[in-house]
Amino acid sequence: MSKSRKDSKGRILRKGEGQRKDKRYIYQYTDPNRKRHVLYANDLPELRAKEDELERERLEGIKGYARGKMTLNQLVERYLATKYDLKISTRLRYERTYEAYAMDNIGKRLINDIKYSDIRFFYYTLLRERNIKIGTVDSIHSVLHPAFQMAVRDDLIRNNPTDGVMAEVRKKHGNDAVVRHPLTIEQQRAFLSFTEKSYTWKRWMPLFTFLFGTGCRIGEALGLRWEDLDFENKTITIIHSLGYVQHNGSREVFLSSPKTEAGKRTIPMVDAVEKMLKNERLKQQQNNITSCTIDGFSGFVFVDKNGKISCYQDINKAIKRISKAYNAYETVRAEQEERAAVLLPYFTCHYIRHTFCTRLCEHETNLKLIQSIMGHTSIKTTMDIYAETTEKKKQETFETLQNNNVFF
Repeated sequence: MSKSRKDSKGRILRKGEGQRKDKRYIYQYTDPNRKRHVLYANDLPELRAKEDELERERLEGIKGYARGKMTLNQLVERYLATKYDLKISTRLRYERTYEAYAMDNIGKRLINDIKYSDIRFFYYTLLRERNIKIGTVDSIHSVLHPAFQMAVRDDLIRNNPTDGVMAEVRKKHGNDAVVRHPLTIEQQRAFLSFTEKSYTWKRWMPLFTFLFGTGCRIGEALGLRWEDLDFENKTITIIHSLGYVQHNGSREVFLSSPKTEAGKRTIPMVDAVEKMLKNERLKQQQNNITSCTIDGFSGFVFVDKNGKISCYQDINKAIKRISKAYNAYETVRAEQEERAAVLLPYFTCHYIRHTFCTRLCEHETNLKLIQSIMGHTSIKTTMDIYAETTEKKKQETFETLQNNNVFF
């Protein structure tokens, strides 16, 4: 952890504050349009008073808000400032996505001048010219719509220009959404067996065993600490999730609560997962591996030989490379053995979670139990996967009956 900066009198300086060689104090900040500004003061109390005044202007919108002479950038900044209850992961995602796609174009326009057609054109430009996914457009909309709605309620504008735009975009681009299909049992076993036997990829085996054996989100798995495990009662408690945000070429790592309140849960520890975890703990002890510290927390389970945690993008890349290597090997072997090859489709960490839930639905009918284990906020999410699974089972059952000449 970095040490706090102090002035010549030993007082701790806040973020953005500094003291020059001539002993004058400065405060540097960036406005909603990303312009840099500096406040100057002869002493720290005077500087803090100027900072407080700046914060009051920002929150109360003294400059222009009452007259509606405000840019979209300023409106979004004001809206996010009122959302004190946002999770850090959600706030960072909103801020980074908005900054990347809206701040330097439509964000500079006055809110009074932005119409429905402007928002529609902006969204379609992102989809067609910048080739971003509809999910990213939806994230931008999740910021713009409530921000404009706040302006409507404050009587700054009559109508919300974002109303109905996203529904129209989804209607025309809904087919762009990726449909997740679970791995079959045969594919799942093939992937794990190939990984375990590979000298190159074997190091990922503990994490994959955990994901396939618990159905946890990747952030929940990476945020798991040894103190979250109860080997006596064979349970795993999920209370943290590790998140990443890319910004200016660097990666910000943070630890937060799970994606939803339902994500905080305790799940059983199956034998294969228990064996893997005990072996991993022993290996770390024997090799004196010390976990990194994130937001004051340490003792993370899934770390490399240097005690660092991999990001989910690296894990998804590893899955892709393992699948490619396996498919090449399996294709040749199947030809030699004159049989159909068992090939792996494209999948990511989240597909593994979907696969686990499917296996659960194949052997369990209690939807509330499945919902609890998966940490789904809405029972509808659980029901959708259950319905997909039972529909497939129904077809398989009828094929079996037909092959056995049950009907005729």
